[in-house]
This record gives sequence, structure tokens and C-alpha cells, in this order.
Amino acid sequence: MPIFLFDTFGSASIGVFIRVTEKFMVVPNQVPESKFRKLQNWFNIKAVRTNISGSVLIGSLVCANSNGIILPRHVWPEEVEALKTLGDVNITIAETRRTAYGNLVLANDHGAVVDPRLKKADIKMISDTLGVEVVPGEVAGLPYVGSLTTVTNKGMMAHPLVKPEEETLLRDVLKVPLGVGTINCGIPYIATGLIGNSKVAVAGSLTTGPELFMISQALGVAD
Repeated sequence: MPIFLFDTFGSASIGVFIRVTEKFMVVPNQVPESKFRKLQNWFNIKAVRTNISGSVLIGSLVCANSNGIILPRHVWPEEVEALKTLGDVNITIAETRRTAYGNLVLANDHGAVVDPRLKKADIKMISDTLGVEVVPGEVAGLPYVGSLTTVTNKGMMAHPLVKPEEETLLRDVLKVPLGVGTINCGIPYIATGLIGNSKVAVAGSLTTGPELFMISQALGVAD
């Protein structure tokens, strides 16, 4: 189960642009065909090319697991239609003022941890769409759990300053082991530069050898 290095739009912050789950991935229209094919070959899962609200920032705007996908309120109709080609996936447009659901929600197929500032109605919507238990929580004392951690169905890697009580919550809800580290030569916002599922991990092109080792341990890709 390898780890690959990747960049897109001249940036190593690949997690800002791409959303990956166990069953599908969503990639911006503007990613070159050669790079899109490379991602397809690595992951070997369903893939959709679309923007979200006209933006390439899919990783920040969209949260998803194998069961569902949550989109910001200003998503375009043609983008929703593109996502419907994924098949049996719940698609919900969040009619709230918040838009960066990729940063606000950390989810796998076992559970989800969300920004504690979200309202009860938002939490219920997330739970109904993703089909998992949803619990408010923080990472390193910060609410942007989706940008601070990358999780799969096999493991997760979190911001190096994650607190012990936060670790316990993350493990309990997401039901996988937790490791800590950085990506892209010292960046602690893990999800900005690390995407993956239980079979493949792809890290930003600036990620160092020691960081790759910590990723392999955290996500279980070394098994």
C-alpha cells in the first residue's frame, strides 16, 4: 500500500483541491488529464471531475465518506449533476452560511468529528448524509478538525499538538488508530497536503522522507 507524492496547480497543498473517500474521489476540472489519470491509476476508484461553486477548492468546500457528500449552498446545478454520476451516494446541499465543510468535518465510514460551533441541525444533517455518528470536537484546541487531520478507515494522522483528551475522542468516534506528524516540510495542517483511503495515500510533493515514514505509520499503509 504505497504513498505517492503529488502536486497540482503548482502547489503541494493537494488536499485543498481534491476529496478522496474509500469509494470515490472528486477532482477539479482544471487538473491536467495526465495528472487526473495518475490519480485514477493510484486509487482505482470512481472519479468525477467537477468544480464546486465554480471553485477548484474541493477539499476545503466538500466533506464526504463512502455514504455521502455535503456541498455548500452556492454549488452549481451542473456540478450536482456531475456528482450524481457517482451512483448510490447521498448528496446534501447545506443551506447554511458556512461553506467550508471540508475544513469543518473530519469523517470516515465509522464516524465523524465536527467543528463544535456547528448547530444541532447541522450535526443532524451531517449524520443523516454520511450515515455515521457525529460528535463535536477539536484538534490542538482548534475547531477546524477537517483541515488538521486526515483520516481513512484504517488510520489517521493529526496535528502534532493534538491533546490527549482530543486523541481519545478521535479514536473513540472514528474507530482507528491515531498518529501525529507534519506534511510538506513542516506544515501541521495535515489535510491540506495529505489525501488517501485505506489502500493508498498521496502526499504533497514537498513532504520529506521522515514525514512519509510518519504518514505510513499513522495511516497503516506500511502494513
